[in-house]
Amino acid sequence: MSDNKPTGKEYVGSDELYADVKRTMKLCAEMNTGYHTEAEVRDYLREITGGEIDDTVRVFPPFNINYGRTTRFGHDCFVNFGCTFLALGGINIEDGAFIGPHCVLATEYHPEDPAIRHSLLTKPIVIGRNAWLGADVKVLAGVTIGENAIVAAGSVVTADVPADMVVAGSPARVIRPIKKNVVK
Repeated sequence: MSDNKPTGKEYVGSDELYADVKRTMKLCAEMNTGYHTEAEVRDYLREITGGEIDDTVRVFPPFNINYGRTTRFGHDCFVNFGCTFLALGGINIEDGAFIGPHCVLATEYHPEDPAIRHSLLTKPIVIGRNAWLGADVKVLAGVTIGENAIVAAGSVVTADVPADMVVAGSPARVIRPIKKNVVK
């Protein structure tokens, strides 16, 4: 366990994991300071994730992530300004997905029981191919957003979203199927 306990609570996880979280926070702080080209941001993301980031990926800082090793960005996906990923449980953003400004993807949560509440639990999040999260959407641990789905701005997603559906609200509920071949 970490000797650095400013809150008085024991950190849940290994010293190696905590060191990588701190490394990721440092890289995010650097990426979010000043202007960086899209190519420079992708280089930061490569270092944060330890994986390949395709040249079609666009992430607009500020962007915050606590752990990148379990995060994957598909081809031609876009993450707008001010997003936060709590990613210890794993986040997979599939090809063509759009994530609006100020979205939060939280793979981490705590048990209800106060006796064990300081334990950290995780479940992965999947943002499906060509899915679109509107501004200020919150996606909770264990949720899969289906292919082509749209999550309306301000929604809180607590359960899986079917493919080709529009969801809205808190908690998000299916509103209707996606309208295809409609141009306004």
